Amino acid sequence: MIIKHLPAIFEPARPVLQRIEDAGYEAYFVGGCVRDTVLGDPIHDIDIATSAYPSEIKAIFDRTVDTGIEHGTVMILDHGTGYETTTFRTESGYQDFRRPDNVTFVRSLSEDLKRRDFTINALALKENGEVIDLFNGLEDLKKHLIKAVGNPNERFHEDALRMMRAVRFASKLDFVIATETLTGIKQNADLLGKIAVERIRVEFEKLLMGQNPVAGLSDFLRTGLYRYCPGLANRYDSLSGLLLLNNWQIQNVDQAWAVIVTQLGLNVQETSNFLRQWKTSNELITNVKRMLPVIQELKAQKLSALCLFNAGEKAVQDANQVAKLYGWSIPDEQLKEQYNALPIKSGKELAVNGGTLIKESGIKPGRLLGKILNQLTVEVVNGNLANNKGDLVTEVEKIKKEG
Repeated sequence: MIIKHLPAIFEPARPVLQRIEDAGYEAYFVGGCVRDTVLGDPIHDIDIATSAYPSEIKAIFDRTVDTGIEHGTVMILDHGTGYETTTFRTESGYQDFRRPDNVTFVRSLSEDLKRRDFTINALALKENGEVIDLFNGLEDLKKHLIKAVGNPNERFHEDALRMMRAVRFASKLDFVIATETLTGIKQNADLLGKIAVERIRVEFEKLLMGQNPVAGLSDFLRTGLYRYCPGLANRYDSLSGLLLLNNWQIQNVDQAWAVIVTQLGLNVQETSNFLRQWKTSNELITNVKRMLPVIQELKAQKLSALCLFNAGEKAVQDANQVAKLYGWSIPDEQLKEQYNALPIKSGKELAVNGGTLIKESGIKPGRLLGKILNQLTVEVVNGNLANNKGDLVTEVEKIKKEG
């Protein structure tokens, strides 16, 4: 197969391949960028593989950086954008089921490609647009098939994270996992327990934001991978409910995790504990916790002004996006109107602050001051009190008299 017109992203990198070839070595674009070119999908990164050893690459180019020299990776800076170039290699001895204990540089493209995860990712692309397909990856792309290169058991023992990548690709590409590969995942699912949670999380998030999450989640559940993920081991029944949801349009990781938390029926404290197990950021935990009350009020069809105020605009929009999956959402324009109708959208917009109340009402700094400010905020948000200094100070005097 020859691709006559390569996407523009390849153009600046073509001189890199040409210079390596002019020096007497082989060089190819490899991996996901080739797959996505064939599929016509957007390309975000370019990877280059070569028969030249790192020392030989550094002799060809003037400006290089050793970004992973032990694995044969050198960053070439001669042509503006940095391009990572990796020497063809074989690997052995995967004691941690993730990284090879031994890496051997080789001159053979075939030896390099046969260690890759799936046939659709074991494609190479020459500078002239010719696709090198040694493992029937093009045929599997046509069939929408995710198939391990060679023996699935060997591939998953080399890197257990590949099992999560398989279910992620099932979602991202809306492909089917080949029977032998799926069986290999079932047989080796327990190896996922050897992988760092952070790496599993990245793949899981991509699965949830893919083209067909139900496809990926279905494989995630039936292979048993879920059993080796934080907080999910005994939640098959709850997770199965995700397969019944339609209209998946998850736009960001906050929404993705809010779907999982909602499906599991976790409260705010349980949500914090669950997300910490997945080693998410504190910011993400805060964002998801803000969304939960909005999702519940949308479910109950009684979205209050105070709930909108406490959540903030982003969390409100994210919550409504999650609610769409369950049929609980309201039209985006209606939601926007309700939010914009709030008398104030943050405590900073209140017509008085702590300093004002200390001066005007003689309240001393402390817990009482904070409590009164919060009470004023609630009354203003609920429309029971106008947001002007006079009315607010008068209300404070009433509160003081009531004790």
